[in-house]
Amino acid sequence: DDDDINDVASMAGVNLNEESARIMATNSDLVGTQIQSCKDEPFLAAIPLHKRILETAKKLGITDVPAEVVTFISHATQTRLRTVIEKVTVITQHRMESYKDDEWYEQATDVRAQLKFFEQLERIEKQRKDEQEREILLKAAKSRSRQEDPEQARLKQKAKEMQQQELAQMRQRDANLTALAAIGPRKKRKLDAPGLLAMGGEGAGLCGGSQAGLGTGSPRQYPRQKITRVNLRDFIFYMEQEREMSHSLLLYRALLK
Repeated sequence: DDDDINDVASMAGVNLNEESARIMATNSDLVGTQIQSCKDEPFLAAIPLHKRILETAKKLGITDVPAEVVTFISHATQTRLRTVIEKVTVITQHRMESYKDDEWYEQATDVRAQLKFFEQLERIEKQRKDEQEREILLKAAKSRSRQEDPEQARLKQKAKEMQQQELAQMRQRDANLTALAAIGPRKKRKLDAPGLLAMGGEGAGLCGGSQAGLGTGSPRQYPRQKITRVNLRDFIFYMEQEREMSHSLLLYRALLK
């Protein structure tokens, strides 16, 4: 009776035997298994790393470096490299992210359209200058003055060369149009023509390999893996944000490239 009074599980209506049986049935695959730790695989090659550490330690008066230090530095390098790659990957994804289709963003300026506008202005200005120069050359070519200065002779020669060049361009254009008219319109080959799918006899024997699948349904579409390409600009931005590398020599060397 005293045991029943002191048994809190019985007073709460919990049967320990049933609970133990239920736990054993649920985790039956884990019962009796032996858990062992994995082998400690160093990230860097141990022998060259140990040699490099000894060379640096001798300058500080240290003659012996245990193997545990080499393993610890190897794991620290792996962790550091993983952190750098993760941060640079996030920077690259932010750089490649497009906000054109986002309803919460409104385009304020369009640099590409502005560049096209300036290019068009330059093209119009160049065309205007070419027209002015052409008029000057034509006037110089039509002049009938008996006493011509060297500048007038140079303008006449340049006008003559310009007329010959324009004539050659017109002849070349006419020759190209004549050749295209003689060839006729180009016909595109239709791979999905119904006659090609219904060929039989000798025609069917010619189709083999990859062409044999023309009569099947839609081709298999393999999922395209998204590739994140990191460039030097992303690394420079990462080093500028890091306190330890914002004033390092490595950053200045990267900026000079």
